[in-house]
Amino acid sequence: MKSLARTLFILFLTTVVACSEEKEHTAAAIHDRDSVSMMVSYGVNTLISDSGITKYRIVAETWDVNTVREPSRWTFINGVFFEQFDEKFHIQAYVQADTAWYYDKQKLWELRGRVCLRNVNGMIFRSEELFWDGFKHEIYSYKFSRLFTPERTMEGTYFRSDENMNHYTISNSVGSFVKSDFENSDTATAPAAVPGDTTTVIPQQRPAAQKHKASPKPIVQQ
Repeated sequence: MKSLARTLFILFLTTVVACSEEKEHTAAAIHDRDSVSMMVSYGVNTLISDSGITKYRIVAETWDVNTVREPSRWTFINGVFFEQFDEKFHIQAYVQADTAWYYDKQKLWELRGRVCLRNVNGMIFRSEELFWDGFKHEIYSYKFSRLFTPERTMEGTYFRSDENMNHYTISNSVGSFVKSDFENSDTATAPAAVPGDTTTVIPQQRPAAQKHKASPKPIVQQ
């Protein structure tokens, strides 16, 4: 009996020592939650208000809201389409892009990819980049852009405008052409001035289409 009790006591001590030497396998604490989103929505079609006034309708395949990252942002990685409204809920503009981010604290939209903006006056803006500042109520781009109006087409590498596109600036312009330049044959008048158009009109001879010398045609350059 004594021998059996001694054996059991030794086994008990061995088990206690073995258990005390075991290490817990735990993962390191997660301190950086930078990639954690507060909300991810799919198939979005919603209205967004600002100061109690409905400003936008947003349509997107994916809407990711992250309030942990600095700056906090909304991400539309699969593209976005939205409408802008005035205070009377009239549509002022349509905007679409392949990818978009909205930085809520700065009220800044960053649109990338095939960006297209069209307002109620029939003006169309196309570029690979567009920023929309909600505090300053202006839009701008540092990429090559094209602006189509009912009268002319303009191209340049810098664009800035109020958000309604009533007053705009295009720098490093490639050209500006009035439709009458192409519709009339030999004679045309200088293009009418457009508010916000920073290009200037200078006379320059257009290459002759036939053997006789063509009449000078005005085109717009920077």
